[in-house]
Amino acid sequence: MKILSPFGPKIAKLKFSNRLIKLINNEVDQILKKKKLIKKLDYSKKLVGQVKQEFQLPKSFVKKYLEKSISNEVKKYINKALGKKIKKILIKNFWVVRQFNNEYNPVHYHDGHISGVGYLKIPKFISNNKKKAKTDGTIDFINGNKMFLSDSIYNHQPKVGDVILFPNYLMHTAYPFKTNGERRSFSFNLEIDNNVANVFSR
Repeated sequence: MKILSPFGPKIAKLKFSNRLIKLINNEVDQILKKKKLIKKLDYSKKLVGQVKQEFQLPKSFVKKYLEKSISNEVKKYINKALGKKIKKILIKNFWVVRQFNNEYNPVHYHDGHISGVGYLKIPKFISNNKKKAKTDGTIDFINGNKMFLSDSIYNHQPKVGDVILFPNYLMHTAYPFKTNGERRSFSFNLEIDNNVANVFSR
């Protein structure tokens, strides 16, 4: 795990194993075969994404296969960033985003204390922008204003297996792209010990 602090808030960049990525993708593919289940798990009305499909992963799957890995990484993140140990980790929600040609996620922030985003499938992005923009299909994290010796944007070009942890309030956006294929990602929000997350209790 690498702790990054390109502007104020500290974020963590890490990798999920190929086995875990395959496990999540297999679960998503099984859900996609069942229209009734997709409808039941639909999460799009609670999200801002201008994308084809957003749905929750079953809580039983998250608890069995992901809760332990996520908890361990979040503990490391908080310990490296703040030098504190936490006991409480409650995953509030966990959902999958399927993004295709020209779709995007506008600037937004999350609830909970800690949020995460990870990448399950990434197509080859092809940019037709004459200015050779390299943002197609990437994610920007945004904080504050651009000032001398202070960047306000951190751009990440996702690769399969990448996972980023960040404070819930950190604004971010996923850019559209122009190519065939699916950009499949997951996101989650969780709560930790209030006496750690609440800066006014220190």
